[in-house]
Amino acid sequence: MNRNVRFAIAKTHLLARKKQSAIAALGVTFGIGTFIILVSFMTGLNGLLDGLILNRTPHIRIYNEVKASENQPIDLHPQYKGGKNMVTSIKPKQELAGIRNAKALMSVVAKDSRVKGVTPQVSARIFYQSGNILLNGNAIGIDVLEEDRLFDFHQYIVGGSPSDLANNDNGIILGAGVAQKFSLHVGDKIQIMSSTGQTYKLKLVGLYQSGLADIDKIQSYVNIKTAQRIAGESGSYFTDISVKLFDIEQSYDLSKEIERSHGINAVDIKTANAQFETGTSVRNLITYAVSITLLIVAGFGIYNILNMVIYEKMNDIAILKATGFSGGDVKRIFIYQALMIGIVGGLLGLLLGLTMSYVISISPFETEALPTVKTFPVNFNGLYYVIGSVFAIVTTFFAGYLPARKASLIDPVDIIRGQ
Repeated sequence: MNRNVRFAIAKTHLLARKKQSAIAALGVTFGIGTFIILVSFMTGLNGLLDGLILNRTPHIRIYNEVKASENQPIDLHPQYKGGKNMVTSIKPKQELAGIRNAKALMSVVAKDSRVKGVTPQVSARIFYQSGNILLNGNAIGIDVLEEDRLFDFHQYIVGGSPSDLANNDNGIILGAGVAQKFSLHVGDKIQIMSSTGQTYKLKLVGLYQSGLADIDKIQSYVNIKTAQRIAGESGSYFTDISVKLFDIEQSYDLSKEIERSHGINAVDIKTANAQFETGTSVRNLITYAVSITLLIVAGFGIYNILNMVIYEKMNDIAILKATGFSGGDVKRIFIYQALMIGIVGGLLGLLLGLTMSYVISISPFETEALPTVKTFPVNFNGLYYVIGSVFAIVTTFFAGYLPARKASLIDPVDIIRGQ
């Protein structure tokens, strides 16, 4: 039978029951729309939370860990070699926290084709001083411009800019928590004391707020030379080397290569943040599970409505078959009905999802923990709209297939005899 005829009959059936057809389409609309809204918002939120940690965390951190010697003198003595020797109260090895030959190491690592950039850091223990008040803190010396290029340092500056620190050797970007305690503002002076008792007066050129309150209460940033001066070390002293890769998935392999080649500690980002990554995976799993459930529920709604339509259209089915329509033709007519509901409902659902996602994305969202975030995070990934469209078609097809198959098996003689 001609496809246009089958399509016209399917359209007539739907328009004859406009209320039922509209309800079925709205089920798909709200299912797809809610899927788009939920998955866009949740993945956007996950991306924001990931960024708080991952954007400021190097893909590989190279450092010199203070630890006890693995090989004790007793293990080297011929008399005790091979035995099980118990040594208590082992003291850490007496060595500097700095990395040996740091500049040569950075030069070698930077030449690797997998590496996007390498930047050193100097960590110095300090006290923030105001009269007799001393607050424990940590001053991190960085190459400001390189740190900004690799790790978007500027996104966490709520006052001043990275270039202000780069141009001032006596400047400091202070954690927002410290500045609040001392009632300091950009342009003020702050006095700090090193672990050796030396005092330094620095100019506050910016405020740093990571969104993690415990960090913002102790951490501040200075130029590398300033940190080396505070630590009382030479210009070759570095405590950490941060490595940024083109592909984060290669961080584990490269970190192990660095450890084997240079005999130094190197930890990759996934190992350092394993628990955080697990939390992200669980949140994503829950998001997709809830979203897909909404689509399946919409499919059951279509199935129930088409079942009702078949019972109501028994006489029409008998007439169609009596006038030459085959069981396959009847089945296609009802599948066409399901697909029309799915297409119309799906398009409206995509429009609803896009509209509501946009409204959410421009809605004000201000919190002291995330000063650089002004609106709710939404991920406008086109893949979600493709998934929603495909799922709308697939769900409605299967929701209509079973009732359509049932309609194709109806014997018109039984229906006419019953009448």
